[in-house]
Amino acid sequence: MANQSNRMTVPKFMKMKTDKKKITMLTAYDYTMASMLDDAGVDSILVGDSMAMVVQGHDTTLPVTLDEMIYHAEMVGRAVKRALTIVDLPFPTNHLGVHKTIEMAGRVLKETGCQSVKLEGGAEQADVIQALVSAGIPVMAHVGLRPQSVHTMGGYKVQRNEEVLLEDAQSAESAGAYGIVLECIPNDLAKKVSEALTIPTIGIGAGPHCDGQVLVVNDLLGMPSDYVPRFVKQFANLKTVIHDAASEYIDEVRDGTFPAKEHSFK
Repeated sequence: MANQSNRMTVPKFMKMKTDKKKITMLTAYDYTMASMLDDAGVDSILVGDSMAMVVQGHDTTLPVTLDEMIYHAEMVGRAVKRALTIVDLPFPTNHLGVHKTIEMAGRVLKETGCQSVKLEGGAEQADVIQALVSAGIPVMAHVGLRPQSVHTMGGYKVQRNEEVLLEDAQSAESAGAYGIVLECIPNDLAKKVSEALTIPTIGIGAGPHCDGQVLVVNDLLGMPSDYVPRFVKQFANLKTVIHDAASEYIDEVRDGTFPAKEHSFK
C-alpha cells in the first residue's frame, strides 16, 4: 500500500499558497502517463475534458461524455500514488441542476478513486459548488476563458473584464471551492485575482503571478495538433522522436534487419 502520509490532499494543496510554494499541475488521460507524471513529482494531475481534443480529435471539449471521463479517470486514479487527482465535469453536467450534478460528481469519486472534480464557472455556478462541497465532494472552479462556453464567448479569446473575473473568482471561493483555474487572462489581472483570494489560483495562459500552473501534457511534451497556443512552452519534442522511431522501425522491418537474431527465440 502506498504511503498515505506522502499523498497530496486538498488541505495540503491549499496550504501551498499560504507557504508561498508554487503548485504544479499537468493533465493525464491514461495509466502510463499518470504513473510517469506522478513519479516525476507533479503536485496535481487533472483528467481534463481537453481529452476531447488531444485524445479523441474533436475541435472542442464539448463532445466528451461523463462515461468517457470516468473511463479515463479510473486509469489515472489507479496509477497515481502521490499527486492530488482532479477530474473535469464535462459539458453540460454542472448545468443539469444541483441534485443531478451531485449524482454525477459522486460517480466520479466512487468509480475512479480520484479526489476532486473541476467545473467551469464562477458566480452562476456558486450554488452547484456549494452543494457539491456540502456533499463532501471537493471542487476546483475555472474562470476566465471557459472552453465549454466557446460558442457563447465567440471563440478562444483572452478574457479582460476585471469586474466579471473578480466576481466569478470570489463567488467560487465563497461557495467553498478549494482552488480555481484562471485561463487566458492578462498577467496583471491574474495577479489581482490571485491576491484577492485565499485559495490557490492555477494559471494557464494567465502569467507568472498565479499560485501555480497547469499545462496539457501533450503540449508540454511536444505532441501537439497543428495549433500550439501562445502560452505553451514545449519542454520536449516527442512528435519528432515518435515519428523518427516509427520510421526507423518501418524501414528495418521492410529491409529485414528487424527482428534480428537477438530478438528471436531458438
